Amino acid sequence: MKKIALALLLAFTLLPAASFAQVYVRVGPPAPVYERRSPRPERGYVWVNGYHRYDDGHYVWVPGRWERPPHEHAVWVRHHWVHRRGGWVLVQGHWR
Repeated sequence: MKKIALALLLAFTLLPAASFAQVYVRVGPPAPVYERRSPRPERGYVWVNGYHRYDDGHYVWVPGRWERPPHEHAVWVRHHWVHRRGGWVLVQGHWR
C-alpha cells in the first residue's frame, strides 16, 4: 500500500511538468493565416487568434475562437514561435 501511495504522489508531482514540455522544430512556421472573425457571441468575450502548431512532422493551423476571460481585466497573450538555438519553440498562449 505504501508503494502505491508513493507512486501516486510521484505521478501527481510530475504531472504539471508535462504541461511545460516544449516543441522544438528546425523549420520555422509559415506566415499566419488571415481569419475573418465571426460575430462576438456575447459581450465580454475576447478573440483568441489562431496559430500554427507542429504535429506529426508538419505545421497545422489551429483556428481562432471567441473565449470568455477567466476573470475581469484578464489579457490574452497569444501563441507564438520563438527562434532559439537554431530552431523554433512554441510559446503557448495564456491568460495574464
